[in-house]
Order: sequence, then C-alpha cells, then structure tokens
Amino acid sequence: MTALEAAWQHHFVETNRIRLHCVTQGEGDLVVLLHGFPEFWYSWRYQIPALARNFKVVVPDLRGYNDSDKPESGYDLDTLTADIKGLIESLGYVKAHIVGHDWGGAIAWNLAQKFPQHLNQLVILNAPHPNRWLQEMGTNIDQLRRSWYVFAFQIPGVPEWLIQQNLKEFVRNIFREQATRKSAFTADLARIYQEALAKPGVLSGALNYYRHLMSPLNWVHNLGREPSPVTVPTLVLWGEDDSFWSKNFTEGLDKLIKAPFEIKFIPQCGHWIQQEVPHLVNRELLNFLGKSPI
Repeated sequence: MTALEAAWQHHFVETNRIRLHCVTQGEGDLVVLLHGFPEFWYSWRYQIPALARNFKVVVPDLRGYNDSDKPESGYDLDTLTADIKGLIESLGYVKAHIVGHDWGGAIAWNLAQKFPQHLNQLVILNAPHPNRWLQEMGTNIDQLRRSWYVFAFQIPGVPEWLIQQNLKEFVRNIFREQATRKSAFTADLARIYQEALAKPGVLSGALNYYRHLMSPLNWVHNLGREPSPVTVPTLVLWGEDDSFWSKNFTEGLDKLIKAPFEIKFIPQCGHWIQQEVPHLVNRELLNFLGKSPI
C-alpha cells in the first residue's frame, strides 16, 4: 500500500435502503465525486488527494458497482439520485459540491434539478444532460452511431455473458482504445478495472442503468416535459475528442442552467477526462470550488 492509499478511508454508508461503499479523505465542506460506466471510485484517484487538502472528499461506488450493494432494482435515474441525496444527509451535511462524470454526471444533473437545496456547486465532466440525451438519441444520427452499445445492452443476460467471457478485451477497448491520451491506461490499471467488474452482480448492475434509461416507461415519463432549470453555479468540462458523446450536448445549456455557468473544452482529450488530464481537471476544480491549487 502506498502512502497515498493509506490516507484513504474505506467505509459503508447507509442510504435509500442500500449500503454504498465510499472512499473518503480530508475535512471541511463536502465534495462528492460520482463515477461513470464502467468504473468505480478509483477513477477519481488523482482528484481525491488534491481536493482533500481543502475539503472532505467522499467518493462512492454507485449502486451496483464494485463493493456497493447490488439490488435487482433501483437503477432508474430518480432512485440513483435519491441514493446520493441520502448519502449527503447520512454524512451529516446539508449541502455538498457535486462533481459527476459520465453516468455520475447524469445523476449530478438530476440531483441539481430535483434537490438544489443540497448543492453548493455543480461540476459536470463529459456527461450529457439526461433530457438532451433523449432528444439527441431521437434525432441525431451521429449520436445514434456512437451509442450503438446502448442498444446492444438491452438484451437481458447476453451482454453480461459476452463481456464476462472477454473481460480483458472489453476493458482494453472501452478505456485505452477510446482514450485520446492512451498512456493514461496502463496494464496495471486495466487489471484493477477488470477485478472490479468481475465481482458478482456488477455487470448486471452496470447494464441496468442503460436498460432503465431506454425503457418505454422512461421515454413516456419524459415525453414533452420541460426539465427544471439548474439553479446552482455550474462548471462543465468537456474533452473535445470524446468518442462516446457528441459536442452537440454542450449546446443550449443556457436554456437548462439559470445560474452562473461556464463551459471549458479540453483539446486533445477524450471521454475519460479526469484520468487523461488529471492535473488540468484538478486545477479547474480547485479554482471553481473557490480554492487555489497547491
């Protein structure tokens, strides 16, 4: 164990009738970092120590991932959001700075819309607003091409079996092959992600996020509904070379955010932004959250 890892505390937090495994470090105002698919808390390994100099940093494994509970249900966006709302409350805080990437970003968007009283500030890293995602999936041929895997995941049981049989290749393809800065994903890191994904129930839990997102009930629920505006200060960081999400998702944010917001595009950076350019992301986070980088 390195000195850095020794500073991280692992514990479980009861929230919304499940237990979330969390890694924490630091003291002060609460910062919650939310990972995406198919990651776990470790994708924030570079941000935890940088932010912990000024904040209490809490990084959960989301429902279904790694060491958190893996129930059969509860993978709809509102339940996932309630998990994080309950996490903030269980930790004894009223508000938190919320930072989300990919699926963690979708949860962060939703949390800011539904429970703005629990947010100080919002940071989004390469994560479409959920309502914009549904719009683009219905009208944007380029995004449909990029999101082919979302449709493949809808088949019950088969994707889990195929990924499990080819887990090493799956991890390499989704991380290193899709990254712009491929050196960010070493063989050792690939092994760490493989081990987390190989735990019983993880693949089904992770794929259930997409199954609920694409369910007819979800489409009917959101059809024609105007999303509540985000009313907390917001920073959006976007790797320009994201192979999964079109830059179209960054358009029209002024209609969704009724608070001070800023968007910054990161050149020569792909989807895995906090791992591909960790020092840049750390600097932007500290500046936005009101602390100068150390």
